[in-house]
Amino acid sequence: MKLKYSIQTGAALMLILMGVLPAANVHAEADTSIPVFLDGHPLSFETPPVIENGYSLVPLRAIFEAEGAKVSWDETTRTVTALKNDIEFTYRVGEMTAYKNKELIQMPISGKIVEGTTMIPLRLISETLGNLVKWHDYSRSITISSAKDYETTIEYGVNLRDAPNTDAQVLRMIPKSENVHVIREINPSWLEAQTKDGAIGFISAATMYTDYSNSVLAAKKADELLAFGAKFIGTPYEFGADSNQTSTFDCSSFVRYVFKQVLSVDLPRVSYDQALKGKEVGLDELRKGDLLFFSARGLDIGHVAIYAGDGRMLHTYSKELGVHFEEFDDKWKKRFVTARRVF
Repeated sequence: MKLKYSIQTGAALMLILMGVLPAANVHAEADTSIPVFLDGHPLSFETPPVIENGYSLVPLRAIFEAEGAKVSWDETTRTVTALKNDIEFTYRVGEMTAYKNKELIQMPISGKIVEGTTMIPLRLISETLGNLVKWHDYSRSITISSAKDYETTIEYGVNLRDAPNTDAQVLRMIPKSENVHVIREINPSWLEAQTKDGAIGFISAATMYTDYSNSVLAAKKADELLAFGAKFIGTPYEFGADSNQTSTFDCSSFVRYVFKQVLSVDLPRVSYDQALKGKEVGLDELRKGDLLFFSARGLDIGHVAIYAGDGRMLHTYSKELGVHFEEFDDKWKKRFVTARRVF
């Protein structure tokens, strides 16, 4: 069955067998599109799931092939076989048992053929392949993860939460040096992650917490940062501006405020100390969102700006201009000291 990366009506029917929604709710929500993600990709099926005696049946071929398994059908015996690595799954349509590497598996309901497609319980497929299944109440969506590798290292203790926001319940603290698998990027601020002990939740995407990097995610963060900063165009400049207000800014209070509000990155108050954060990058490596530091007022570092891409920067230093975009031209390059990347 051809797999498409889109969500169609019918995905809600999967929930009952997974144990994430009670049976009474499934029929009421049969026409509601509920996102289902396999390893970060949204799924749907040409043959929608069906309810049989209160259990959800889904297309066997679609799920197995999405995970790289080879599926074959024996019309004579009405038997389907799926092979992936050292796992062989065999099921004869109509029976109450299946086999995983010749080990008998009891089924709560027999599979059936619907519009030429073999349908069996979703949890049976997931557990056969050793997957994790997680229902997210905050978004009414499902994550199925087949990850076995944990490529991302925690660099600073971070909370694993049950939703992508700081008010969500903390499932546990993930300590420094532990490895996790990043399933997908929820938004510029949050990642969905899987831990080695089988938990799935959400962690901050701030660079201080992990070594995870993605150019697309970085670009999204930068665009959000600059869009928020641009809302303050024309806000008056005041040297030593109070950090607890937004009616005026100096260069470093402006940078500190937008990074904190958009990315939850807590920078120091003054530009000299901000220049000690993140990692140094060269002028030929600049990307949107990098911080540019300049000499000013007789100080080695006395000014900071946010690189906006295409040779421009967003900053403030002038009572006449306030917060504004400006070309990063030769006059500024003569005073340039360093560039730092903090996300």
